[in-house]
Amino acid sequence: MTRKIALITGASRGLGKSAALHLAARGFDIIGTYQSREADAQALLTEIEALGGRATMLQLDVAQSSHFVQFAEQIGHTLQTHFGRKRFDVLINNAGTGAFAAFAETSEAQFDQMVNIHLKGPFFLTQALLPLIADQGRILNISSGLTRFTMPGFAAYAAMKGAVEVWTRYLAKELGPRGINVNVLAPGAIETDFGGGLVRDNPELNADIASNTALGRVGQPDDIGGAIAVLLAQEGRWINGQRIEAAGGVYL
Repeated sequence: MTRKIALITGASRGLGKSAALHLAARGFDIIGTYQSREADAQALLTEIEALGGRATMLQLDVAQSSHFVQFAEQIGHTLQTHFGRKRFDVLINNAGTGAFAAFAETSEAQFDQMVNIHLKGPFFLTQALLPLIADQGRILNISSGLTRFTMPGFAAYAAMKGAVEVWTRYLAKELGPRGINVNVLAPGAIETDFGGGLVRDNPELNADIASNTALGRVGQPDDIGGAIAVLLAQEGRWINGQRIEAAGGVYL
């Protein structure tokens, strides 16, 4: 049976890394991207190969949409030379960073950065890669629990993720004729270096979120990597155009 190939942006660390490992353990081959952490990306490649999978890691800055056509050409070449394929099966738009600032203090530069990374980037990267995604394939966009509940300081970031959730429904509708299934996964607070490690490294914030979560703790990267793998399993085929929150029951 032909192994499926997943392309994951921001795969060198955090949620992207966990997703890559969970999918590799379930028989996927991986194309991962990294912005600057090449050593981390190569370490992940070694871990995937230890699981019996094949992988390649490519540099990509999702904020630089002018590079996407060239990147798509690179993906096409990589598919043929590394995997003996013309198409890949799953695209996970995961890469991102945060901008922590009160609404009244958010600069135009911070806002534009969030647009470029979280909305314009995934939108036009997906457009560029669409001819390389196999029919009956999958697209999974990563959003945030902050589109449902609010925490001061994340207005610009959450606004972009809200737009991603609307865009996801349009993708599901427009790509349905090709059998491409599109969903959005919204993690809650996770202990990673996201936002400068805000949730991981601030004990008071960590404890407050845990006390407002039904399962009594904040999330770990493996919680999200596991959720991604479950959603992308064949059994999830009929889930389409949906927002799924993986947050342990926070702020219910």
